[in-house]
Amino acid sequence: MDPSPGKFLSEIIAARLKSMREAQAQVPLKQIQEKAKKRTERRDFTGALSARGVNIIAELKKNSPSKGNLRKDYQPEAIAHSYEQAGAAALSILTEAEYFQGSLDHLRQVRSATKLPVLRKDFILDEYQIYESIAAGADALLLIVAALGKNKLGHLTRLCQNLQIEPLVEIHSENELEMAHGAGATLIGVNNRHLGTFEVSLTTSLRLIERIPHNYVAVSESGISSGLEVARLKRAGFSAVLVGEQFMTAHEPGLELKTMLRSAHEELTKS
Repeated sequence: MDPSPGKFLSEIIAARLKSMREAQAQVPLKQIQEKAKKRTERRDFTGALSARGVNIIAELKKNSPSKGNLRKDYQPEAIAHSYEQAGAAALSILTEAEYFQGSLDHLRQVRSATKLPVLRKDFILDEYQIYESIAAGADALLLIVAALGKNKLGHLTRLCQNLQIEPLVEIHSENELEMAHGAGATLIGVNNRHLGTFEVSLTTSLRLIERIPHNYVAVSESGISSGLEVARLKRAGFSAVLVGEQFMTAHEPGLELKTMLRSAHEELTKS
């Protein structure tokens, strides 16, 4: 049975629509489109996740709705640099302000500080945010099926593809996978976190990977805390995993990433 997005998703969608209207009042759509047009350089997000070996998207986020503040000393540039040095394939930056205490400034800072592809992790609901993401320097952005519905998902996915920003389309169920496929998405993220209860289970990824076509690039997201789990997901068929809280609550995020990568490699060489 499909998970219900619940009250949280409804609340955050309302908050994001409000903040987007405020952003548009300051910078109209035509102006943000012009800024996006001036952006020419792109980093290959999907290519980075398709490389051989273990590919980890290392996430930067200050706050979590379920766990509160994750890192008092939040320095995006320094954390991003440590991730790059440790061997991250790509970076994910939370930009939602009210619930995650993120911002587009964090994304700009991170992209300037590293050479890695950068994913904007947010609740993208409108084409305005796509142009905004491009102007800010994102190479990819998250589209959550549960937040969009079939028609809007298709429209935003096609717009991303036309504008050369890669959409990571996030699913939680078989039905949402069908919608992602119908929208033309080939970069699929499976979120192991139930949006209604916040409970996390890797079985969501292990169940859905069997239905994701082999020519797609699949990413497992949320609840991954060890190299053993990374190796298990890699063996199951995932091209990459996205890890956030495990790193953000560690004393040294980059060192934690390095340890996880080493553990995953060791586990995979056993087979």
